[in-house]
Amino acid sequence: MKIFTTILIVVAFALIVFNVTLLDFENPLEGESLVALIGIAAALCAVFILLIFRMSKKIEDKLKN
Repeated sequence: MKIFTTILIVVAFALIVFNVTLLDFENPLEGESLVALIGIAAALCAVFILLIFRMSKKIEDKLKN
C-alpha cells in the first residue's frame, strides 16, 4: 500500500507541475488558467488526503502491535 500511495503522490505532483505550466500569470482567472488553478487545487487536495491516509495506516499498525 505504501508503494501505491507513493506513486499516486508522485502523479499528483506531476499534475501540479503540468498545470502550473498552463497558468497565465497575467490573467489567472480567465480561460484555461482557471481550469489550471482548479486542477492544482484538486491535486493538492489529493496529496493531502493520501498523506492523511498514510498516517492513519501507520497509526493503525502501531495500535495492532
